Amino acid sequence: MKGGWVYIMTNAAHGTLYIGVTAHLAARITQHREGRGSEFCREHGLTRLVYAERHEEIELAIAREKQMKAWKRQWKLRLIRKQNPYWRDLYENINT
Repeated sequence: MKGGWVYIMTNAAHGTLYIGVTAHLAARITQHREGRGSEFCREHGLTRLVYAERHEEIELAIAREKQMKAWKRQWKLRLIRKQNPYWRDLYENINT
């Protein structure tokens, strides 16, 4: 199987968070930014990619997504701040 990505979208620093998983990060984030991604992202205006984590197998990415969704909000915020302390939009840095 192919690799996968776990990612976090938001609308602002410390704003609403959405955790997702995909095999094609650039395409999926483009969908979210254009309002064609998840209904949750569309409703909350989540267009900023603030965290992305690559996994060698999609199954591992799915397991990680489930794990992260069960975390307390503060744990998620800490994870983002560790990789992206200024909450920059990482969309432009995605290798397509």
